[in-house]
Amino acid sequence: MPTQGTARAVEPDLVGRLAKFFPGATPVRIAVKLSRSGVHGEPGSDARPSYLQSTVIEFGTPREILFAVDCPLEFADRVLVESNDGALYAEACVVAVQYHPHRTVVAARFLKDVPNWIVKS
Repeated sequence: MPTQGTARAVEPDLVGRLAKFFPGATPVRIAVKLSRSGVHGEPGSDARPSYLQSTVIEFGTPREILFAVDCPLEFADRVLVESNDGALYAEACVVAVQYHPHRTVVAARFLKDVPNWIVKS
C-alpha cells in the first residue's frame, strides 16, 4: 500500500483522467475547504453546511472544479467550496465521480456564475 505522501503525489494524475472529459480544463492548484451543503442537490435546503475536509482543486473550467477527496461524495451532492485566502466562496453540485481505492475523484459544477475565479494567461 502506498504511503500517504505517495498517494497524494498521484492525485493530479487521477484527477487528470477525469479532466479529459471537461474540455478546457486547466491545471490549477488551489487549496480549499469543502463543506456539505444541502441534501443531494435539493435547492433551497435549509441544512447548515457541515465541514467535510480540506483538499486541492487540481483542474478547473469557468464552471467546474475537479479534485480528490477521502470522504464519500456522490452524484448530485452539493458542496460549499472555500479557498484558504477567501477569494473563492461558492456552492457546487457534483456532476461526475470516479472511485479509486481510498480516494474519490470529483467534478462539481458551480450553482451560480463565479466570475474570474480562474484566469488563463
